[in-house]
Amino acid sequence: MNLTESEAPLCLPRRPLTHLPAKPLPRGAIDTHFHVFRSDAPLNSPRSYTPQIATTADWLAFAEELGIGKGVLVQPSVYGLDNRVLIEALAALPDRLRGIVVIDPEVGTDEIVRLDTLGVRGIRINTRNKGGLPLTAAEKLAAAIREFDWSLQLQINPDQIDDLAVRLPPLNIRFVIDHLGFTALDGGEWRPYVRALQQLADHPGGYIKLTAPYRLTSQPGYAGFAEVVRTLAASHPDKLLWGSDWPHTELWSDMPDDADLIDRVQEAIGDPALARKIFVENAETLFFGR
Repeated sequence: MNLTESEAPLCLPRRPLTHLPAKPLPRGAIDTHFHVFRSDAPLNSPRSYTPQIATTADWLAFAEELGIGKGVLVQPSVYGLDNRVLIEALAALPDRLRGIVVIDPEVGTDEIVRLDTLGVRGIRINTRNKGGLPLTAAEKLAAAIREFDWSLQLQINPDQIDDLAVRLPPLNIRFVIDHLGFTALDGGEWRPYVRALQQLADHPGGYIKLTAPYRLTSQPGYAGFAEVVRTLAASHPDKLLWGSDWPHTELWSDMPDDADLIDRVQEAIGDPALARKIFVENAETLFFGR
């Protein structure tokens, strides 16, 4: 049965690039979080949204305009366990892309070997969207991927951060927290959550994505985002990643401007050497070491 639009609403289309960031991205910048969608690929049911089509070629054009060198393609929830669109993208750009898949926690080693050869470097847990893997899958997934040096990528709610602090460090794997753990940035309520994120980043395998401020606040100028970026950059410069979150799924108003988003992150980071760590070096180590 097809879902009605009210059950899985159609996202806004992405905004075309009309200008470039005021300051170019560091040479070799790596976009660690984006999605692609193909018109004939079946969508999961149930799902949280219906995507606009945004192909690998569309992202490549976007990356070329902005000077993005490489990318990490993240499996969107609307495709569930069907990673075919992602795998086709990796096959088309094997030197430029790595992938984060969603797979059955019971998957065998042979399948992980196959995916690793194709450029997959992690598995996504997503507790916010229909079709995502639950946090309770972390232990089984960690056991399956540990010898491959993959990471767990976690899209979670902020009230799950304390659970992560207990659950993740003993797993002895790398892990990445998407979108600042969806910490609400309005007012000063974010400070305890950022301290909790810092504690996760204290772990040798813990990383945090400085991504999607428009998901964290409705205030003009993304109030609080710059202060959070500066706070984390001061304490954990080697554990931060940048991603575009292109094409900005699950938005039905106020589609962001990509150049403006990049400007805000770069302004908050400030120091060019620090920017190079966050935009290039940390992601190169985590995803492109082989």
